[in-house]
Amino acid sequence: MKNTERFTSRVENYVKYRPHYPAAIIPFLQDEIGLRRDSVVADIGAGTGISAEPFLDNGNKVFAVEPNKAMREMSVKLLGQFPNFSAIDATAENTTLPDSSVDLVVVGTAFHWFDQEAAAKEFKRIGNTDSWVVLMWNVRKSKLPFEKAYEELLHEYAVNYKDMDHRNVGLPELVDFFLPGTLVEKKFLNTQVFDFPALKGRLLSSSYVPQADDPVYEPMLKSLEDIFNKFQHMGMVTFHYDTSLYLGRV
Repeated sequence: MKNTERFTSRVENYVKYRPHYPAAIIPFLQDEIGLRRDSVVADIGAGTGISAEPFLDNGNKVFAVEPNKAMREMSVKLLGQFPNFSAIDATAENTTLPDSSVDLVVVGTAFHWFDQEAAAKEFKRIGNTDSWVVLMWNVRKSKLPFEKAYEELLHEYAVNYKDMDHRNVGLPELVDFFLPGTLVEKKFLNTQVFDFPALKGRLLSSSYVPQADDPVYEPMLKSLEDIFNKFQHMGMVTFHYDTSLYLGRV
């Protein structure tokens, strides 16, 4: 399966149950790089538009580049009311955006799918002379008891998880991606609270998780329910994340 097609069957769960990004990223970028309301943003691998939302709320013009048709159409459905939002059928390596047309390139939980060398060249092409690139991920705090049990479930049932985990992109790769001396790191706290149906939806939103026609699907959901019952409090469980943001020039 092509990487660009992995989320086609996951769109509904993705929209409902994936974590958003903290609003605090906007004032951070305002202070750090002078982000303005009139800054033009290219959101690359934009998916359903989760990573575009904070910038649209800030008044920015956002070009949401997304090759997956189902994800892109959902972003239009959800964000089409923003006059500054444009969905683009293209890839990170060939965005189709004009030269020197954006102030900020944003990538939310998608960088690990890219050809990084080709993406860097493309980001440099579309960025103006003072442009920046932001890579960000919502990273589960996998050493906490509930999150650790969830992580173990993924390793048991999602056979491709270890190969597709975005944490496979480490600091050495990020240092190599950005121009020397430009990388800035920042972490923000983030949480999601789930009842069991929502936790199930969160699990099934991941591209590496078995679907209903897989023989391990039902055992996986039973294990998920066991984990939920062990850690729930008043019928709810909480995912704790670090929203890890990496800012630099290419």
